[in-house]
Amino acid sequence: MPKSPAPAPPARTASAPLLTVAGGQLVAAPRPSPEKAVRVRERPTPRNPYLRLLATPGARAFTAGNLIARLPMGMLSVSAVIMIAGSRGSYALAGAVTATGLAATAVVAPFTARLVDRHGQARIAVPATALAVLGSLALVLCVRYGAPAWTLFVAYAATATTPNTGGMSRARWAHLHRGDPAALHTANSFEQAADELCFMLGPVLAATLCGALFPEAGTLVGAFLLMTGVLIFADQRATEPPSNLRTRKTTSPLRTPGMPALLAVFLATGAVFGALEVVSIAHAGGAILALQAAGSCAAGLLYGSLRPARNVRRRLLLCLAAMTALMSLPLLAAASTASLPVLALCLLLAGAATAPTMVTGMTLVQRSTPPSQLNEGMTLSVTALLGGVAAGAATGGWLVEHVGTVSGYAAPTGAAALALVIAAAGAYGWCRRGTDRG
Repeated sequence: MPKSPAPAPPARTASAPLLTVAGGQLVAAPRPSPEKAVRVRERPTPRNPYLRLLATPGARAFTAGNLIARLPMGMLSVSAVIMIAGSRGSYALAGAVTATGLAATAVVAPFTARLVDRHGQARIAVPATALAVLGSLALVLCVRYGAPAWTLFVAYAATATTPNTGGMSRARWAHLHRGDPAALHTANSFEQAADELCFMLGPVLAATLCGALFPEAGTLVGAFLLMTGVLIFADQRATEPPSNLRTRKTTSPLRTPGMPALLAVFLATGAVFGALEVVSIAHAGGAILALQAAGSCAAGLLYGSLRPARNVRRRLLLCLAAMTALMSLPLLAAASTASLPVLALCLLLAGAATAPTMVTGMTLVQRSTPPSQLNEGMTLSVTALLGGVAAGAATGGWLVEHVGTVSGYAAPTGAAALALVIAAAGAYGWCRRGTDRG
């Protein structure tokens, strides 16, 4: 008699328990339903580009540290001026000390960035920041206890080792979103808006601390925030770009085709900022500058939410043309009316083109610089920018003293036009590198 087929095992339903052996006993655990499993796995993607950017694993942590470390960039120079001028009674000495620190930064910063590229952000940024903080503390002690004037220059020059935290943050975004131009466009816009926000809030915070507490308070708080922020930033190793321990000497990013012209654009753009700051302070006081920074911050955030253009070179030319046109508004307002609200509105509009210009310029730097030298390339652009700020401030101050504040507003307009001419002349070099394609 043939054997009847063995009965089929009962069908396992979605709710049937999972069986396993633990400690010699059979243990049953409920099986999750497919609907619940799918519901857990599906996470809606944020529609806002900045929310998508910050949803990158590890991005919020290093961004928080970077913002804390970046705020003192707008505090320390103002705090030093208030502290030295209040103690020694000389704004000339205070200005000379801060100018010396700026010149030292222009020399030291590219070498610090090169070490960051070679050995990693955490290994270099932390000791470099510690040395800069010691310089700030030494400056406080020298001012407090009446040390000779030359010690102020030496102490403040030691702060030149401060790493370019904005550049390191941009390098992390470039590492995390390599091959994604849209995400990098949003990241660069976010970083530029953060720059504007920190330089808008930093001087206000410094002046408030020095006035409400004691003259050294701004420097002490700034040094504490700088060290704390860099430690938090450097601790985020998961998002840190790989170091590049090179055994042979490589060429500087300065030799990259198109890079010298691009740095010259940053130099002229920095002159726009430096001249506008000095002339506006002389004409209407420093508080009115917050409107220019606010306009730049808002424009940067809006610009980052837009779809990036494919031709970055052409976009930079358009941004520079817009900046040249908008920078003429404060000149027209100062020449035609004495109304401060009208001038304030013109400064707000003038700031609308600066952030898009900086974002586009940084995008070109990222595309022109080899990935292994990205920190150095971006620090060179920041150094050129700071050099332009110093030159623009000196030019604006000379015009204010000799021809008046109204004519002084011609300096930022002329510097913006110079940046446009340089960009147009250097367009061929960028095209050779292919940096005009998105």
